[in-house]
Amino acid sequence: MFAVALGDGAELRPLEPWQAEEFLAHGERARPDIVDWIPWAARVRDVESARAFLRAYADRQAADKGRLYGIWVDGVLRGGTAFRTFDVQAGVCEIGVWLEAAARGRGLVTRAVRHMIDWAVGERGMTRVEWRCAPDNTRSQAVAKRLGMRYEGTRRRAFLVNGERRDEQIWSLLAEEWTAANKAEA
Repeated sequence: MFAVALGDGAELRPLEPWQAEEFLAHGERARPDIVDWIPWAARVRDVESARAFLRAYADRQAADKGRLYGIWVDGVLRGGTAFRTFDVQAGVCEIGVWLEAAARGRGLVTRAVRHMIDWAVGERGMTRVEWRCAPDNTRSQAVAKRLGMRYEGTRRRAFLVNGERRDEQIWSLLAEEWTAANKAEA
């Protein structure tokens, strides 16, 4: 298994079906803070639903269509990141994230997603990385901005959360923008 150090006692690691109980416990802690933004937060309510969610991502990874990672802080699962979509042929992927309130404000999501973008663009040849969030999710928008993404527009009632259709902002980053930004920082 691999782990990427994120600093502050945190690391990014794959999140897999055998971790269903740990994922469920994390979901219960995180639910009040993320249920308005993250669809799985309302659906994962027991070990079997946690395992099914993790298994679905394992299947997506096996098909090279998505991936799921956890963010552990001092050995406790506190959040996660995902390639919600990963289309190698089109060269487009979408990244999604969540984090318990107890772990916020430390830059963990931004650092984790930087690693994901580096891999997607550098290793897999993605040409476009997308970020989608609700128009009132200012924390998510702030991460997109820190990553150098550009706001493209809002799709009206395009995202289903808890049975409700909501608007969805689209942010993106092109491979050449990422490469240029990384060269400028070096």
